[in-house]
Amino acid sequence: MSQKNILIVGSGITGLTAAFYLKREIKEKNLPYKVKLVEKGMRLGGKIQTVKKDGFTIERGPDSFLSRKKPAVELVEDLGMSDELVRNGTGQSYILVGKNLHKIPPGSFMGIPVHVRPFLFSDIFSTKGKLRAGMDLFIPKGKPKKDQSLGMFFRQRFGDELVENLIDPLLSGIYSGDMDEMSLMATFPNFYQLEQEYGSLIKGLQKTMPKPKKTKEKKQGIFFSLKNGLESLVDQLGKQIGPEIIEMNKAVDHIEKKAHHYHALMNDGTVYKADAVIMATPHNTLPKIFSQYDFFRTFEDVPMNSVANVALAFDKSAIKKDIDGTGFVVSRNSKFRITACTWTHKKWPNAAPEGKALVRCYVGRPDDPEAVNLTDDEMVKLVLKDLNKIMRIKKKPLFHVVSRWKNIMPQYTVGHVERLQIIKEEMNTHLPGIYLAGSSFEGVGLPDCIDQGKTAVSQVLDHLKEE
Repeated sequence: MSQKNILIVGSGITGLTAAFYLKREIKEKNLPYKVKLVEKGMRLGGKIQTVKKDGFTIERGPDSFLSRKKPAVELVEDLGMSDELVRNGTGQSYILVGKNLHKIPPGSFMGIPVHVRPFLFSDIFSTKGKLRAGMDLFIPKGKPKKDQSLGMFFRQRFGDELVENLIDPLLSGIYSGDMDEMSLMATFPNFYQLEQEYGSLIKGLQKTMPKPKKTKEKKQGIFFSLKNGLESLVDQLGKQIGPEIIEMNKAVDHIEKKAHHYHALMNDGTVYKADAVIMATPHNTLPKIFSQYDFFRTFEDVPMNSVANVALAFDKSAIKKDIDGTGFVVSRNSKFRITACTWTHKKWPNAAPEGKALVRCYVGRPDDPEAVNLTDDEMVKLVLKDLNKIMRIKKKPLFHVVSRWKNIMPQYTVGHVERLQIIKEEMNTHLPGIYLAGSSFEGVGLPDCIDQGKTAVSQVLDHLKEE
């Protein structure tokens, strides 16, 4: 069996996952395959980036992953890092409506009432808003549709008030997008399935959600991070993959199909011969790299949003109105420019030294994109202005860390699943052995990206086995 070459393009968590599991499979099964991962920049990890300063641990990108989503937990275990896992501290979460913080009603799932009573007594909604939300129990299920926007779907079930004050801030923040543009079937198809099966989301969730266990034990957090920050996951991946596989500061300009393999033309003029390729890059890179294939042009119309976050370190004494909780999200009807705030020192107790506080605020709403382009000083001033209205912080921060992610958040707009399926079918016909994986395609969270990396490995191995 002759040697086969596998190329991975991009070293975000998806590409690193693919390289790690490919290397393991090749070693365990003694396969005659050689892997090469190329990264155009000078650092690994994509959006995962941890800053250590004065005893603080600050995440510039994602800060955690859901513990119930197994691919991320399995990767940590496979890397031998299980003892590094830490759960988030639990506590009350809030929603900022108008000028006031309100407790998010208990008995809800992603803002949707499962237990109706707490919503009836919540002061987040007007009586009219509560009555309209309750109509979900009586409105017949919608006609079957291939896709629709998240906003349209939830507004039809619950009305505008519940959607804009609670569901939208909780859900759209995950994708940093406009709920009225986002695809239901690409983001939360389970809600559509519940409506179709039970005729009501409230009834569907009541029937399908596990009953909470009665226990005196403290409730466990549902998120995991790592003791030394998420970048320690990237560091361990890089170490175990090895420098013989990873090549930095090298970009793919173009990929050409030959009779029995592919030529990847690099930015330094070299050519890499590959029998299979995993494209773990954003969707907007593909039309140029595969310029001879018109079906990739569909990706030119898929928008990329920008977001930013500001981490502020304080002495705890600087916060004059301390709030018992882990953070808040902001209603879309609010005049605040921040979209959410995490009290990081409470959510992640290892993130700040004793007696210190760390808060991380997010800016860059779909209707406020210019916020991301502010200078560091302007952004810090904006965030402090909003925080002072809530927490009465009078002193200047000990330091700040501003992180901008420009044109980096892919938007799963209506029709996303169908468009992606068409492109994959075209690739299967015209570009066998090339596979897409990453946040642009089938999930933006770390577990989703890790899962896509593992799936791409299986696809590559199956493809090469057939040759």
